[in-house]
Amino acid sequence: MGTPDFAVPALDALVEAGHDVVAAYSQPPRAGGRRGKALTPSPVHARAEELGIDVRTPLSFRKEPEAIAAFAALEADVAVVAAYGLILPQALLDAPRHGCLNIHGSLLPRWRGAAPIQRAILAGDDETGVGIMQMEAGLDTGPVRLEERIPIGAQDSSGAISRRLSLLGAKLMVRVLDDIARYPPQPQAAEGVTYAAKIDKSEARIDWSVGARQVDRHVRAFNPAPGAWFAHAGERIKVLTAHIQSSSENPGDIHYRTTPGLVLDAQLAIGCGDGAIRPDTVQRAGRGVMTVTELLRGFPVPPGTRL
Repeated sequence: MGTPDFAVPALDALVEAGHDVVAAYSQPPRAGGRRGKALTPSPVHARAEELGIDVRTPLSFRKEPEAIAAFAALEADVAVVAAYGLILPQALLDAPRHGCLNIHGSLLPRWRGAAPIQRAILAGDDETGVGIMQMEAGLDTGPVRLEERIPIGAQDSSGAISRRLSLLGAKLMVRVLDDIARYPPQPQAAEGVTYAAKIDKSEARIDWSVGARQVDRHVRAFNPAPGAWFAHAGERIKVLTAHIQSSSENPGDIHYRTTPGLVLDAQLAIGCGDGAIRPDTVQRAGRGVMTVTELLRGFPVPPGTRL
């Protein structure tokens, strides 16, 4: 049970390990394409069809009780869940013999919720991880059977961390299913609970009043989606990668006073509340990814501009 790219490695790993995947559940195809009219299946949906697995796409289990009955009729030993995106009622959680096991991209109980990877980067966490959680009715409150940690590097984006955790989570899931009794569920700690709220597109606009280090986290957290951005000349410019600009007077010093949102030089260094940031790769609406040098050739943002 999964929808985005994050869940595909788990599906592949289950098949490769020889498990009998009786059905794949995914969110329904969405409007896509250049004009938004053609329905596009999710990555899990598309991969399951390639593997010859029956795909089911209910809109809601709460509003479609027949979908719960159909799920129970599968008589599954376990349901594997990864970024599915639908709320699973208790009747569904109880249907498989071993319940539902979720691949969650954080070190629970830190960052329960929809956007654990982005929130970890925004918060400046130096590590994260992935766990195999026994699902229950609460929001990511279930006991964890197995987890593993990874560092968050200074250049890591949410996309890069997501790819690493999806592969690691797939391996951990196969390990648990190979000998489920060996990995009994362990209750989460009562302390250290934080929540990873779903990302709202309005959060993606860059706030230059915060420090350069936080702007850097902002850029990395929202890469690839929804993409951190600033506005200039009536356009939104996405910043895909950037680096913190050290002081010209004291090389290596990233803490110095500038004017927030002020373009400082001809290479698009931008002042922040503390220090400055220099975008490396950007994207204009309807255009491909380009370097800042390429951007400035046809879209001038001169020194002294306030963004």
